[in-house]
Amino acid sequence: MQSLLTPPALLLVLAVSATAEPRVTTDTAEYCGSLVTRLAGMPAATREPSRSLMAEGVRLCDNGHVRTGIAKLRRAMRAAQATP
Repeated sequence: MQSLLTPPALLLVLAVSATAEPRVTTDTAEYCGSLVTRLAGMPAATREPSRSLMAEGVRLCDNGHVRTGIAKLRRAMRAAQATP
């Protein structure tokens, strides 16, 4: 079986990924906060449907429903990115 990346390309990928600060992607309240912070910096996040999805996600995270809240926040982010 042949490798998808040649050794020099693999080293480059490892070097680039090692320099970037890793993101927390677990189902935690901290990740909820991280998503909210990222959404707050997006201009389209103040428009519908992003705004209501974000509000619902924050409410769910605050009430202990972290996995469902993260799902809503991710949907809000996708909607904000799709909005022209």
